[in-house]
Amino acid sequence: MVVTRFAPSPTGYLHIGGLRTALFNWLWARKNNGQFRLRIEDTDLSRNSEEALKAILEAFDWVGLNYDGEVVYQSKRFYIYKEYIQKLLDEGKAYYCYMSKEELDKLRQEQMARGERPRYNGLWRPEEGKKLPPIPEGIKPVVRIKAPKEGFIEFVDGIKGSIKIAASEVDDFIIARSDGTPTYNFVVAIDDYLMGLTHVIRGDDHLYNTPKQLVVYEALGFTPPKFYHVPLIHNEQGKKLSKRDGALDVMEYKKMGYLPQALLNFLVRLGWSHGDQEIFSIEEMLELFDPKDINKSASSYNLDKLNWLNSYYIKNSSHERLVELLKDFGVDLSNCDKIDLIFDATKQKAKTLIDLANEINKVMNDPSDYDAKAIKKAIKGEAKELLQEFAKKLQEKEPQSKEEFHKVLEDFVNEKAIGFGKIGMPLRVALIGNLSGPGLDEAMAIIGKEKTLQRIQNLLQYLGEKEG
Repeated sequence: MVVTRFAPSPTGYLHIGGLRTALFNWLWARKNNGQFRLRIEDTDLSRNSEEALKAILEAFDWVGLNYDGEVVYQSKRFYIYKEYIQKLLDEGKAYYCYMSKEELDKLRQEQMARGERPRYNGLWRPEEGKKLPPIPEGIKPVVRIKAPKEGFIEFVDGIKGSIKIAASEVDDFIIARSDGTPTYNFVVAIDDYLMGLTHVIRGDDHLYNTPKQLVVYEALGFTPPKFYHVPLIHNEQGKKLSKRDGALDVMEYKKMGYLPQALLNFLVRLGWSHGDQEIFSIEEMLELFDPKDINKSASSYNLDKLNWLNSYYIKNSSHERLVELLKDFGVDLSNCDKIDLIFDATKQKAKTLIDLANEINKVMNDPSDYDAKAIKKAIKGEAKELLQEFAKKLQEKEPQSKEEFHKVLEDFVNEKAIGFGKIGMPLRVALIGNLSGPGLDEAMAIIGKEKTLQRIQNLLQYLGEKEG
């Protein structure tokens, strides 16, 4: 059975790079009818944040990446790690190191002065025929694992292919600090094994942790999982993604009016593709995704693509769903009897739910102000007289539908033998306050005859006061 995991640290919020990693793991587990597990790597007790943890779980719930079993918290598993540390000590595969921080700093400085890579020199490593230094007083030892000194550490990465490094590149790294707390690479290897992980899909910033974790696997006699190291997401200039580029908390995307389906569709395409297809439902992702098809090169974050996808998902969402989503953006259409007309008039141009809410408010609310540039462009010549005459024409009719309002407009233009813009632009300013927005027939059908007449009167009064 395929078992994957996502393992964030609750020291910060879940960013979109992490969500993409989680998505890849979720897709592979679900596609194979396996398990997707969530593990919280909270061994750094001093940096953990309850708020960040809550935000991670909230983000998972928002995008719909459900996980199997209980959440695994590393902070509750210290007793397990201590057992394995003791096991390695008892078997002679790990040892106590009494080198002080000052000694280690001095060693590193000397190595760098010689142009060498800083590394532990094995001073306290027990070996046959080697006499260890006397144990110093007042030094609490760390525990180091015995890494191989000869040969190679090799593994096949599902994305990058065969990886082979000299064993000498990995020193006897610390697996337990002087206060007894275990270190990252040690606990990751143990947890991945005990949780039954078959595939570990993670960012390639973890690539150089893998040899250390393989040392742990080997020392404990564990079978390692299959590794896939995913290239990171870059900005459009090819550099590391920053907050300015979009490396935000996932829940910020919700606040900015993005739909979870759009965000997941966007993320799955950052590093993975299926021909030229851009739109993927969750069902299609599950059918087509395979981690071996993940690109070997970094992907580029493109906000225009995200906006395009979000616009697509807004257009294709049911109106009932949009009603619910818009409540978070101050628009409640629950009791409105013109929902279909409102969305048909406003959702085509909306890139985000914020855009959609703004477009709806433009139509539903009387203009609180009039755009100066729009006034200058639209209110000239006989514009005011045409508005007054159109109002009289409308007063005589009882239009209800978009088509009926359109007929009133069309008849007025024909009777006056004028271009549509002559009445269209000033009427739009009266209804919306500027020259953008939905079709005039749609806007009038939404607000109705009486409000249309009132908004025309409001603009004429405003113009009169400006002239006075």
